[in-house]
Amino acid sequence: MKVAYRKATKKDIPVIQRFIRELATYEKLEHEVVATEELLEKTLFGDRPYAEVIIAEADKKEAGFVLFFHNYSTFLARPGIYIEDLYVRPEYRGKGIGKGLLARISSLALERGCGRVEWWVLNWNPARSFYDSIGAKAMDKWVVYRLTGDKLNKLASSG
Repeated sequence: MKVAYRKATKKDIPVIQRFIRELATYEKLEHEVVATEELLEKTLFGDRPYAEVIIAEADKKEAGFVLFFHNYSTFLARPGIYIEDLYVRPEYRGKGIGKGLLARISSLALERGCGRVEWWVLNWNPARSFYDSIGAKAMDKWVVYRLTGDKLNKLASSG
């Protein structure tokens, strides 16, 4: 099996959306997906791209993707890379494609002077053992908070 990794372009929007939906289904969160091709085009390839995507192809077929963006560490005074989504289609799992995607992100992080690469994983996800095996460290002392929808609007309008 020949695997290639490439930066996504506008023509990949349907593939990116399909991968997002497949990942959401796997995570039992498909009810939360509201992304459309139009929104993906605007936010990934518009005047101000907010994230980047790398596509993995196995024998010229889309096998997986990683969607990421920069964050910043005040403690390190350096940028970092945050992985929003890393997904490999079931038939390609266990073949090194996920590791290859992470290796690409790690290389980009070093090229761009980043101090770290981070991502969240659902606690039941079997990929956690893979992440442990490559030396990633679970940040189990941190709690994730999120504001969305009405709560986000309410707080924004209070200031």
